[in-house]
Amino acid sequence: MITVLLADDQALVRAGFRSLLDAQDDIEVVGEAGDGESAIRLARELKPDVVLMDIRMPGMDGLEATKRIAADDLLAGVRVVILTTFGLDEYVFEAIRSGASGDQSGIPMFGARNRRSHAGMASASNTAARVAAGLPSGRP
Repeated sequence: MITVLLADDQALVRAGFRSLLDAQDDIEVVGEAGDGESAIRLARELKPDVVLMDIRMPGMDGLEATKRIAADDLLAGVRVVILTTFGLDEYVFEAIRSGASGDQSGIPMFGARNRRSHAGMASASNTAARVAAGLPSGRP
């Protein structure tokens, strides 16, 4: 069973992802956070396999929360996948630098266009596909 923590400031978006993920036999949504600080707290408490993290949230954004999760030795097994509808290349690179998961099969963006899922990773833009081949796998 893959456990997932949803982190997005919009309750409707979280509800939509929960509905999609709950329909899968091998995925369980174990918690929801509306900001980066709550995402970190819940990640420490619940130790999910994956955090689906919105990139832009009020207060602490998803990039800062991702940095903190990636730097926390107690959360070494937690992978962060960034959620965004923005197609900005800067977000892709900042997400990688922040510690979001990525490997040679994809980049850590789960966006509104060109979605492709593979082993917990997703690709959202042509730029993501171009840089994916040069990314190390796992944590930075």
